[in-house]
Amino acid sequence: MLEDVTVLILTYNEAPNIERTLQKLNWANQIVIIDSFSTDKTLEILALYPQIKTFQRKFDTHAIQWNYGLEQVTSEWVLSLDADYVLSDELISEIQELSDDSAIDGYFSRFKYCVFAQPLHGTILPPRQVLFRKNKSIYIDDGHTQLLELKGKSAMLKSYIYHDDRKPLSRWLWAQDRYLVIEAKKLQELSVHQLSWSDRIRKQTILAPLLVLLYCLIIKGGILDGWRGWYYAFQRTLVEIILAIRLIEIKISDT
Repeated sequence: MLEDVTVLILTYNEAPNIERTLQKLNWANQIVIIDSFSTDKTLEILALYPQIKTFQRKFDTHAIQWNYGLEQVTSEWVLSLDADYVLSDELISEIQELSDDSAIDGYFSRFKYCVFAQPLHGTILPPRQVLFRKNKSIYIDDGHTQLLELKGKSAMLKSYIYHDDRKPLSRWLWAQDRYLVIEAKKLQELSVHQLSWSDRIRKQTILAPLLVLLYCLIIKGGILDGWRGWYYAFQRTLVEIILAIRLIEIKISDT
């Protein structure tokens, strides 16, 4: 299947990550990059790869940006990746062995989350549909991120993608605050029956930070990863604390 897959990636100041991602994509005949006017060395790195076609577009929402990227793809299949996703060799082989004649129209992949380049025992990051037929797919906004709507059958790949973000903590904090403003608005506007069970807990503001800390350390085995596990657990707990503060801010401003 590899010959009929276009890789699609969004970038904005991804110089700390993008080269490692691209090094695992040397099999791809075409890579489409949608760049939101990066100001670091991202574009210089992209220029080193002849199979890359780079388009620049001002970012508005994730779904609109991804759908713009899909418009630039001419192949039947799309492999949609974040700029800090590194394919495992096993996953590349698995994709290569997939049949075009299959009734499956999209494939989910699981993740191994990395902290300072080392994979953790577990992650709260859910599987994502990364490989799919273009003509049966469209992205929709979901809070601060996006979901892929696929008209067809899906399956789960056995192998993993490494989520290995090496941007500085200051950049991570900046991005999370932007995302959580949008996420808080979504949680506040949707009724309870429209929310997943996890989002219902998050909307209560009090329990989510503590539960996430315990979930990352105990259920997902972060305690076995030493300081890297604590780092990840504290990161995810901080996200829930900031979200809780944003939700309380909305409640106070509405009274």
